Amino acid sequence: MRLASAANEAYTASLAVSELLGCKQCGGGRGQDEELGIRIPRPLGHGPSRFIPEKEILQVGREDAQMHALFADSFAALGRLDNITLVMVFHPQYLESFLKTQHYLLQMDGPLPLHYRHYIGIMAAARHQCSYLVNLHVNDFLHVGGDPKWLNGLENAPQKLQNLGELNKVLAHRPWLITKEHIEVCSNVSDSFFEVEALMEKMKQLQECRDEEEASQEEMASRFEIEKRESMFVFSSDDEEVTPARDVSRHFEDTSYGYKDFSRHGMHVPTFRVQDYCWEDHGYSLVNRLYPDVGQLIDEKFHIAYNLTYNTMAMHKDVDTSMLRRAIWNYIHCMFGIRYDDYDYGEINQLLDRSFKVYIKTVVCTPEKVTKRMYDSFWRQFKHSEKVHVNLLLIEARMQAELLYALRAITRYMT
Repeated sequence: MRLASAANEAYTASLAVSELLGCKQCGGGRGQDEELGIRIPRPLGHGPSRFIPEKEILQVGREDAQMHALFADSFAALGRLDNITLVMVFHPQYLESFLKTQHYLLQMDGPLPLHYRHYIGIMAAARHQCSYLVNLHVNDFLHVGGDPKWLNGLENAPQKLQNLGELNKVLAHRPWLITKEHIEVCSNVSDSFFEVEALMEKMKQLQECRDEEEASQEEMASRFEIEKRESMFVFSSDDEEVTPARDVSRHFEDTSYGYKDFSRHGMHVPTFRVQDYCWEDHGYSLVNRLYPDVGQLIDEKFHIAYNLTYNTMAMHKDVDTSMLRRAIWNYIHCMFGIRYDDYDYGEINQLLDRSFKVYIKTVVCTPEKVTKRMYDSFWRQFKHSEKVHVNLLLIEARMQAELLYALRAITRYMT
């Protein structure tokens, strides 16, 4: 089993957890686990998600061989089974890709010291007040020898990291404002049930319309602009305040800076046309050039999240969900001003109702404000695993949108 010795060392250091898993692949029992060289502690607490009941999430110790191997690899690499892993395990193919990418970025040899990587993780998670991820990266930061003084506030970190604060802020909330100047600043410190039926009926009707006629380029461009404008009027409710368990504001500057719609009050931001700069033809190769192999890992993760399907929708089986997945992905990119010339944006309003759009915009733009009420209000008949898949689509689509803006700025800076 990969990284078995690392897993044993991490387990020995973990004094807080003493109960071990049985290996179902080997028939159960502690002795077999020891023979494999893998010991995985049970998670503590009341479950990994505030939104999904613990009993509906795969229980550690009841997993099949594939799941056990993923748990083992995760524990071997991180010394823990974190909540993210336990929720993503609904989709093992994606989880495997996610863990591989995380391991490469955070632990393998690279241009940045390990403690710098985790401090950047702290900055990114703190921007959205995610105390859970902040705490994880704080622990890892200290474990790899990071200076505890840096944790007192961003101003205590090296200037190289402080200079990333502005880029981190803009990327997190308004990536369409990224310019080559932002890259220049950083480079000067571093080298480098009814609802389901109705939805299915709409999908069927849209497919029939596709087969019968195709909208003109002018009409599709007009529908994109309409959808882009309408996305600005999707607001999340502020009637529930989410208070972070840990004060994370000291890890970033300008706490008042947050998401704002990219086109309002007479300001016009040019549409980002994918035909001019796209991930497949431009971003992928640039990332691989700047950080070998990372482009391949990220690209794999994008493809798995986008193409992942079990051909189910709630209680229905043998369903082609590609139209719905594309609508979700393209709606997120539309919110960030990114347009696909070959997509009919009229489909978005047909497939995504307002409560779902509120959830999408909140998760993508201000995830710290997501509430259980929002989570429960969309796709009420769908399984939790399907909602987890939605979240995987949201985070990957947002990541690709940010990368497109940042990589385009880097390209312009380099030329």
